[in-house]
Amino acid sequence: MSQAENEDRQSEEERQQSEAELSAAGGNARGFAAMDNEKQRQIASKGGAAVSRNREYMAAIGKKGGERVSQNREHMAAIGKKGGERVSQNREHMASIGRKGGEAVSQDREHMSRIGRKGGES
Repeated sequence: MSQAENEDRQSEEERQQSEAELSAAGGNARGFAAMDNEKQRQIASKGGAAVSRNREYMAAIGKKGGERVSQNREHMAAIGKKGGERVSQNREHMASIGRKGGEAVSQDREHMSRIGRKGGES
């Protein structure tokens, strides 16, 4: 008997056993609904794994979604604004950013001297 035939036979036996158990319990559900939760999870995970194997297809789906969302400029602006508001509420984080910027700029001595000359001219 081939492996495929053996798997088909096992699947049929499992289906018959599930139906028999359900019948004994007084229910009349059939197919997927008649299976126990663990069996349903096993079957569902196989479907997800099969779809996710095609990485190019999954990337195309993600790209389409991203393009679709990014066309709504008001929506994207609202998202950005919320993120900015959220970050700026963390005063310690904002102070850290400011210090890093100040340290980087102050290391450019030529830039600092230009700023100083402009200040002296005013």
